[in-house]
Amino acid sequence: MQVRISAPLQKAVRSTGISLIALTTLVGAGVASPAIAQSAETRTATVTVQVSDVESAEGQVYVGLCDRGFAEERCLDGRFQPAQPGTMRFTFENVPVGMYAVAAYHDINMNERMDTNIIGLPREPYGFSNDVGRRAPPNFSAAQVPVTAPSTTINVRMARMGGN
Repeated sequence: MQVRISAPLQKAVRSTGISLIALTTLVGAGVASPAIAQSAETRTATVTVQVSDVESAEGQVYVGLCDRGFAEERCLDGRFQPAQPGTMRFTFENVPVGMYAVAAYHDINMNERMDTNIIGLPREPYGFSNDVGRRAPPNFSAAQVPVTAPSTTINVRMARMGGN
């Protein structure tokens, strides 16, 4: 009988000190410890992004959960929700634990992009994790926060360029 062990489970096995041969034997016999399986499962988290200071119900709000940079193709996940004044919540399930940054903007005219002026400054409200990017271009490293299991909440405050 061949037993295929996933990469996260192999990593969990190494961290617990159980040999892969012993684990394979236990899995094959149907008696593998639930604690070993659980340690592999807890390598993901539910991430809640709370976006505060949304100005109005006009348009939609976009949140990107980014793991390699702020460009859309460098974000793990991103989504729009209809705008609601005040605080909005976005939930991302099964996010691998690690370091992430959040970028958000209020797409008032619903064109699914951040509108900028002629020199590239945002014309719509925006925000980043750790409140970076208010007086200078956002720094990805400064915006990163640790995502840990089972859940993490990341706060983002919306503001207009030169505003609050």
